[in-house]
Amino acid sequence: MAVLDSFSLAGKTALVTGGNRGLGLAFARGLAEAGARVVIASRDHDRNQAAVQKLSDEGIAVDAIDVDITQPGEASRMIDEAVAKLGRLDIVLNNAGISIHRPALEVTDEEWDTVVNLNLTALWKVSIAAAKVMKDAGGGNIINTGSISSLIVNRPQWQPAYNASKAGVHQLTKSLAAEWAEHGIRVNAIAPGYVKTEMAPVDEPQFRQHWIEDAPMKRYATPEEIAPTIVYLASDASAFMTGSVVVIDGGYTLY
Repeated sequence: MAVLDSFSLAGKTALVTGGNRGLGLAFARGLAEAGARVVIASRDHDRNQAAVQKLSDEGIAVDAIDVDITQPGEASRMIDEAVAKLGRLDIVLNNAGISIHRPALEVTDEEWDTVVNLNLTALWKVSIAAAKVMKDAGGGNIINTGSISSLIVNRPQWQPAYNASKAGVHQLTKSLAAEWAEHGIRVNAIAPGYVKTEMAPVDEPQFRQHWIEDAPMKRYATPEEIAPTIVYLASDASAFMTGSVVVIDGGYTLY
């Protein structure tokens, strides 16, 4: 196989949670451009349909599933529906997530649960449901969206629940990779730095000093700059890679 051919996802199928905007939309686009058939999943029907239409206008066909993966049984339903739509499931990208900026002493139990349930517990449930399908099929590929927030404490905003949840994502990635390698299932994660999305107001002056000026490259990323790493992890180019967390942060965590 030629080197560039190993990055192709032709004939592969993929599910992207949180795939209707921001990083998730860029990831869905990138996987599809590399040749995969893609389904996006999110709880917001209107945003799902807007994303499907946006990609269709770009000549990229994707399907969508309306689902709240934090609700009992919904992660398994989503996996079953994705398999029904795609015929099988080769790649699952756990990208859905939320952050709440609040000092620890002001975080309510409800806010903690909201963040951890989506960022970590739902990711766990999706991974388990996906692995059952992948094991029976002879293998598969799970990719998790982590964060540099698992490696550093962000400033000036406080976000303890988010930081803890993403640290959990990284360690869970390694744990599942170790367990599921014998089943032909690879599990890896990315740890993006500051990326311009709806969740990260990178242009606001109060954040620029710490988010942008503190990074060696002194800029933020765009979602489209992160997507090629997802394609790499999803493809045979990374065939000997599992349990890794790929940091993509413009050098932010060097200091």
